[in-house]
Amino acid sequence: MAQKAAIQSTLPFRIRRILKYFWGMSLIFIGIMGLLRVSEMTLIFTNHILNFSIKDTLTYSLFQDISWNLYLLGLLFIVFLFLSIFSVKLARYAIQLFFTLAILIHIALIFYFFKTLIPLGKDLFGYSTDDLLMTVKASGQLNLISLTGGALLASFIFILLNLGIRLLSFSLKAYLYLTGVLILSIVGSSFFPIGQNLTANEVQRNIELNKSRFLMEQAFDYWIYGSEYYFDFYLRSGNDDLIVQKEFTNDLYPFAHRAEYPDVLSPYFDSLQQKPDIVFILVESLGKAYSGKDAYLGSFTPFLDSLEQHSLVWTNAISSTGRTFGLHPGIMGGLPFGEKGFLELFEDFPNHQTLLSVLRENDYETRYFIGADKNFDNVGSFIEYQQPVQLVDEKGFDPKFPRTPSIGNFSWGYADKELFNNALEKLPNNVSKPQIRIFQTQTSHDPYLVPEKPYYEAKLQSHLKDYLDISQDKIQDYLAYSDIYMTILYADDAIRDFFREYQKRPEFANTIFIITGDHRLPEIPMASSLDRFHVPLIIYSPLINRPDYFKGLSSHFELTPSLLAFLEKQVEIKLPEEVIWQGQVLDTAKVFQSRIAMPLMRNKNQLLDYLNGEYLLSAGQLYKISDNLNIDPIADKDMFTKLSGEFEDFKNKNQYMIQTRKLLPPLEDK
Repeated sequence: MAQKAAIQSTLPFRIRRILKYFWGMSLIFIGIMGLLRVSEMTLIFTNHILNFSIKDTLTYSLFQDISWNLYLLGLLFIVFLFLSIFSVKLARYAIQLFFTLAILIHIALIFYFFKTLIPLGKDLFGYSTDDLLMTVKASGQLNLISLTGGALLASFIFILLNLGIRLLSFSLKAYLYLTGVLILSIVGSSFFPIGQNLTANEVQRNIELNKSRFLMEQAFDYWIYGSEYYFDFYLRSGNDDLIVQKEFTNDLYPFAHRAEYPDVLSPYFDSLQQKPDIVFILVESLGKAYSGKDAYLGSFTPFLDSLEQHSLVWTNAISSTGRTFGLHPGIMGGLPFGEKGFLELFEDFPNHQTLLSVLRENDYETRYFIGADKNFDNVGSFIEYQQPVQLVDEKGFDPKFPRTPSIGNFSWGYADKELFNNALEKLPNNVSKPQIRIFQTQTSHDPYLVPEKPYYEAKLQSHLKDYLDISQDKIQDYLAYSDIYMTILYADDAIRDFFREYQKRPEFANTIFIITGDHRLPEIPMASSLDRFHVPLIIYSPLINRPDYFKGLSSHFELTPSLLAFLEKQVEIKLPEEVIWQGQVLDTAKVFQSRIAMPLMRNKNQLLDYLNGEYLLSAGQLYKISDNLNIDPIADKDMFTKLSGEFEDFKNKNQYMIQTRKLLPPLEDK
């Protein structure tokens, strides 16, 4: 009997010991996560200028954090009990280590969001290790101080969790109550999940998100569904109201089609006597929000503003992706995205044509210049596929040019003025063939380190006061983003200097310049989910005889079909019978309208947006688009079904292309 009594008296002690370890650390973890939410809110609302208050975000933020903490603790409780069967000490240290890592990761995610206002999600898995290291080095965060600080913080958290076990000691009954509340709360949240705050804009919804929960859900979705198989195509035409009617001719190549693309540019040009040169100026992070006519933040590109007066300008133009990885595939060919962007197919590009390859077959030469590493995002592989006669990246700069300012002895390469000056020196003075010349800038990119900083600090103050006529009480709001605005002013100056030099060249008079941005930068709060894609689009040329502004919604996808139709009409270039352009043609309507349909990719691995006509489907919500690309949520089941079907049709075709590499039939198959 004595032995049986001993066994009975030991069991409650062991249960209490196990629960004491778990709840001692868990309560400290919950407390730290609460403090981190307060710190996150303080950082964001102290350093960013937002059109809503911290009170507007509290309710959904609280629900997000509570539901995530309950879910995480529920999983850990199961793991902890399982490990305790073998060793209570093992279970204790395993969970202690997990909590420490979870807190450190959450802190890192908060700092990432604080800087970008975009939560880190699937896009983390879209970059190579080299690209990720390059990005971290450029931000200046990979240094001895930050690594030492991280190690000390990890030690402090580990000790704090241990103190929780010692100091937070309750009765067995209290621990059982806590465990019961945890189980009931998990069951309740499963039956009554918290949805999104649909009345908030994208920035507010992003702030409300629990950043660890978002990354975990995105990672789960990527790992489980990242390699979806294609299904039978919906075969929805979706073309009834579009400008171009496409005839898809081969189910084995679902993007290949025949079409008559109308020439919309000739009415604005003098008749061409010879093939014109084409110059692309692709400006990093040049968003419409802060450039050109009707920029709602005011324009920080005075030279481009003056150039607009002599140009063809689309005020409602969009990129195809929210990051640079889609710039060249979008502009040069309207190509599908693949899984992580078309450039990620570089090891085995599907057979395809672009503006560059079609014009190469018409005797054009391509020359490409960038101040950064051509291997980042694999852009060099894409350009080389087009067989350029000249490709110059940071390795091809004259030693006399200084590299861009850096943090921690690492920089992206060369600033925009050096890019243009180096390129102008390397351009041949005499050529016998028509030219395509591409200049891609990079200064207006995180960490936004501008050369000649004292000069641009003074210029920014003058620009705000004299050019934009900003009142004194509002100037401080702009100065919160002074580093960003200075790089935009700098990029504009670099383009101005480039034009001053280029117009001295004999080919200037027969050149068409296309100027656009790759995307809007995210660090200044965005007005909507479409704002990230809203970019300036300017076509300037001495050959233009009718400069004008257009309000028809157009995208990067429309550039290649429009330019080729124009050159076919003007100088009789030969075009392929079968093409893969996803775009239509540039819309020259003077009032807002939309007659295009296209998917939009926010970041690598984030294909969440699709538009058709004046409707946008974004992350499961339907919106109506209006002038200046304002969007308003609407409820229209028929339109939602239509866009959802077309979007799924694109995803199926896109996945089929990834798995089969069948994009454009080779010549022998035609």
